[in-house]
Amino acid sequence: MSLLIAESLDAALAALAAGARPVAGGTDLVVAARQGSAPLPESLVAIDRLSELHGIRAVGDRLRIGAAVTHAELMNDPSIVAGGTALADAAALVGSPSTRNVGTLGGNVMNASPAMDTGAPLLVLDATAELATTTGSRYVPLAALWTGPGTTSAAPDELCIAVELPKRPARSGSAYVRLEFRRAMEIAVVGAAASITLNADGSVAEGRVALTAVAPTIIEIGDIELVASTPQEAGRRAAAAAKATARPISDVRASDDYRTEMVGVMAQRAVLAAARRAAGEAIAVPVNRALGIGAAR
Repeated sequence: MSLLIAESLDAALAALAAGARPVAGGTDLVVAARQGSAPLPESLVAIDRLSELHGIRAVGDRLRIGAAVTHAELMNDPSIVAGGTALADAAALVGSPSTRNVGTLGGNVMNASPAMDTGAPLLVLDATAELATTTGSRYVPLAALWTGPGTTSAAPDELCIAVELPKRPARSGSAYVRLEFRRAMEIAVVGAAASITLNADGSVAEGRVALTAVAPTIIEIGDIELVASTPQEAGRRAAAAAKATARPISDVRASDDYRTEMVGVMAQRAVLAAARRAAGEAIAVPVNRALGIGAAR
């Protein structure tokens, strides 16, 4: 196996064009190799030192997050906590402190796991990924990027260099909630993210809900009417729609029937927490800890 430590973005893109695979935190790469589910690539290019892939900053009416930004940075960054709170909720639940300090958002997005915690928040926050090659770059909505478990629509020579979130409307809030059996090194059994915008009278003006670990990819609930007189009614509608939309599998962590029931509970809780934040209530990150959801310790 060969390893190139890229000193420039151009060098990294050239290495990808020659067949190398990018690595930053390497958390999923190492786990897959140890478990025997995927061998280490013959050629790797390290991209963690590239300044272009770091940092969180406003660019016009969008928030630009470098692909090498870690989960620890996401959960603590004031602009993410304020404008993309569901993403901060999710980042705070990833793995363990050591994983959060090494694992990156770009790696999470491009690994395309249907159980990734950051995926559902990114969908409801209308995120797009910027994919670059030696000849240019393009922006891809995440719903179009993820094509199946561990697969994306990106070409082998395309590198995710950033994820962008549009500015949220006034009186908007978001939240991510997941079912968990323990507080560290847990993979989501089911999870849900919600983004809610309220009218001045407290009724729901707009809402989106996305689900974790209940389909081959992270999915957003379609054909759901969350505009409602109260957040409570929107939560009930989200619960019913989540259960109807889910297509889970049974595995060692949970049966398909259990996941179907629980994803409705998670969707309702996510909507209610997002609505409380939209109304101005300060609910600390992550929602799971602040509201006592999930494992006690």
